[in-house]
Amino acid sequence: MEELKEMLWRQFGAVIDMLESSIQICPESFWDKKEFWYSAYHTIFWLDYYSSEEPGNFCPPNSFSLSEFDPKGILPERVYLKKELIEYLEYSRKKVFFLIDALNEETSKKRFITKKKNYNRIEMIIYNMRHVQHHVGQLNLLLRQNEDVAGKWVSQTSKKH
Repeated sequence: MEELKEMLWRQFGAVIDMLESSIQICPESFWDKKEFWYSAYHTIFWLDYYSSEEPGNFCPPNSFSLSEFDPKGILPERVYLKKELIEYLEYSRKKVFFLIDALNEETSKKRFITKKKNYNRIEMIIYNMRHVQHHVGQLNLLLRQNEDVAGKWVSQTSKKH
């Protein structure tokens, strides 16, 4: 279990590092174009939510709303600043780290259950990682096509949390 936890964190942490890199490198002049900021926010919001032990009790940090749950796809009331999203990403990074760190034979069998999902904890961690990586690719494509920059590739995180 310890080896699995280390591998999961090194890879999930790398995905989070790549998301952070894409956000950091985005020029301010492009931040609110092509909904770049919103895609970054969407990714962090779901990263936070999918890292919840009890999805029914989920509540994002105070600066953010539950607008992502709106079936009409309504954007948040305002454009979030890069600094705000980096802080939210750091909050979520810690949440993921501690979720992985707490894995053991018992906790790994706990279920993440919603109307559309019923996964054990390890599968939910992998699902979450895939979701983040999917959006990192989209963000980097937007950056490359419009600004000729992109976030860096990270093979393993060096951060502990």
